Amino acid sequence: MANPQSSIGLVGLAVMGENLALNIASRGFPITVFNRSTDKVSAFLKQRVRPGDPVRGAMSPQEFAASLARPRRILLMVKAGQPVDDTIASLLPHLERGDLIVDGGNSHPRDTERRSRELAAKGFRFFGMGVSGGEEGALKGPSLMPGGPREGYEELKPILTRIAAQVDDGPCVTYIGPGSAGHFVKMVHNGIEYGDMQLIAEAYDVMGTVLGMGAEAMAPVFAAWNRGPLESFLIEITATVLTKHDPETGKPMVDVILDRAGQKGTGRWTSEIALELGVSLPTIHAAVEARMLSAQRDQRVHASTRLRGPQVRTLADRQVLQDLHDALYCAKICSYAQGMDLLRVAGEANQWQLELAEIARIWKGGCIIRARFLDRIKDAFRREPRLANLLLDEELGGFLVAAQERWRRIVALGAAHGVPLLAMGASLAYFDSYRRARLPQNLTQAQRDFFGAHTFERVDRPAGQPFHVEWNELR
Repeated sequence: MANPQSSIGLVGLAVMGENLALNIASRGFPITVFNRSTDKVSAFLKQRVRPGDPVRGAMSPQEFAASLARPRRILLMVKAGQPVDDTIASLLPHLERGDLIVDGGNSHPRDTERRSRELAAKGFRFFGMGVSGGEEGALKGPSLMPGGPREGYEELKPILTRIAAQVDDGPCVTYIGPGSAGHFVKMVHNGIEYGDMQLIAEAYDVMGTVLGMGAEAMAPVFAAWNRGPLESFLIEITATVLTKHDPETGKPMVDVILDRAGQKGTGRWTSEIALELGVSLPTIHAAVEARMLSAQRDQRVHASTRLRGPQVRTLADRQVLQDLHDALYCAKICSYAQGMDLLRVAGEANQWQLELAEIARIWKGGCIIRARFLDRIKDAFRREPRLANLLLDEELGGFLVAAQERWRRIVALGAAHGVPLLAMGASLAYFDSYRRARLPQNLTQAQRDFFGAHTFERVDRPAGQPFHVEWNELR
């Protein structure tokens, strides 16, 4: 290669790592790749690297480190958890103070904070960078969410802005903030993704159970929806999935897939951290719970022989599809609103100074939740950077108010037909709870004071003033 040293190194040659390496090389940046199993390095160089590509392979940590320009920039694409710590430990003896390590996996934000502290104490710089887009995005342009020391981002910026997805208002990468900010934003992205996928699955269930539609009939509906306000990567691939057939049985492929959805943890982490921070995420919680229920398949199959639901009567009503479109969009707005609210609260708690408009912008391309209406979210936060909740945006909140009757009809229809709309119903309950000036938790607080003397506040006294009564003595 013309350049004796590489601009960046990449460790971890699973599919995402391979594709990111090829993406980086295709933009003209010399790169060295390494993998703990060195046979993967040889196979990658032989099978996927073309003659003349600025890619070299290393067969040891020493060789890998020696091949990189100083200060070294190293991107880790290894499995989250202990493998990240093990990889860092194997590299450190061969690195120098000031070198920059980037974890591009889905690491828990707490792990990223710990690694940042530990490496800073040793003189190294550390980044946690969310990478979204799957295999194709990694190769052609992902959405990138880097968090770490600001000066480190400036060093990475020439590479990251070239390899990221490109949209009408720039590359889908921005400096997120210090510490674990990047991995936190990616975690919330994945939580929103869980919500989106569950909402689409529920719409699919209504079409099949209530309207009696098969996959082939649903596919053009989702394709049509993808040409309007619901346009998104997930709606697009849903339409594609529903057109595919199993070569063995001839049935729609989706009909032969077992109804048990896996999860890698990021959705659950989003729920757990939201609970710790006191942020309401009912749609995302419901999506996580739906996957847990799907995993209990043996129990569900047994329960289906014991527990009866309502008598299902198939409808032939095109109004249901129109209502379902708007119900899905309303619920989707609520899901994103919850995720952005979590980012707002976490950003304030950690002093990350998150720019929510910019985060919405970099999600417009490359990532799994890319969608047309992210432009509307971006615009909402640019109009009002300190917007407390997306539901308060005149345009998005206005749509919820205008479309709520159709949304309510779908949730009621699901209940009447025994179709579990965990996420869609949770979104509606979130909307109804958020819009009400008074909730029934006055009774909850009275109960808490009764059995535990937890005190309460009064509506006719200054906020924060505690009161307690002896309930058994009241007449």
